[in-house]
Amino acid sequence: MLRIGWFSTGRGEGSRGLLNFVCRAIDDGRLPASIQFVFSNREPGEAEGSDEFFRLVRGYGFPLVTLSSGRYRREHGGGGMGRHRAGFDSKALELLAAYDVDVCVLAGYMLIFGGEMCRTYPLLNLHGALPDGPTGAWQSVIWQLIENRATHTGAMIHLATEEVDRGPVLSHCALSITGGEFDADWESVAGRDVAAVKAGEGEDCALFRRIRAEGYRREPHLLLATLRAVADGRLRVRPGVALDYAGNPLSDTFPQGMPLTDEIEAAIRAEGPGSG
Repeated sequence: MLRIGWFSTGRGEGSRGLLNFVCRAIDDGRLPASIQFVFSNREPGEAEGSDEFFRLVRGYGFPLVTLSSGRYRREHGGGGMGRHRAGFDSKALELLAAYDVDVCVLAGYMLIFGGEMCRTYPLLNLHGALPDGPTGAWQSVIWQLIENRATHTGAMIHLATEEVDRGPVLSHCALSITGGEFDADWESVAGRDVAAVKAGEGEDCALFRRIRAEGYRREPHLLLATLRAVADGRLRVRPGVALDYAGNPLSDTFPQGMPLTDEIEAAIRAEGPGSG
């Protein structure tokens, strides 16, 4: 059985949704796994969103480990989190030393890890773009897609390393963002400067919303399918290292990680319209 550590800041609905999605798969037998701990860089009482996330975690009965990055930063001289990253991660590792896990999932965890954490755990990070796509936060990714008139996007799971969004890729799924209802949305921004669209409509832009909705719908399925591949041995992971079932570098077999588009689309169809 796969032993999972779960890292999340727990800010909002997306963080709760990912945890619920994976827990349902564990409960109904689709994923032979157990969650050994949930770690957050917020503490109870710090924010309403994370408090709601903590209630969910406690409802499942998972050990909850918290260490406020904001408080840690203030208590250690202030300034940006970058100057405190190594110390914060070291303290977090002390708190987590009692838990034995095979992999860790980063699900809405808003901090960048330093080298010690990346060398201790295989850290599975969900990024809302294809392996050769834009980097950065999901909002930035979508605006770059619109600016570049992209025809496809998707999501990937990669191992977190000190090089942000560029660790070894484990898996990906692709999504066409042309045709059907997308065409009218593209037409609405045709000939317009993207900066003007951002300043005017912002995230209420119909094309922005549709790209986000279709990607968001697929991301939990990609995470689940990737965890299943690790659980059944099709993927083998170590800190910073991705291997295939035979122990060879995964990039030799799948340069962009395991292609899971067909599996994800089948799962989407099985959900039916309006699900997600």
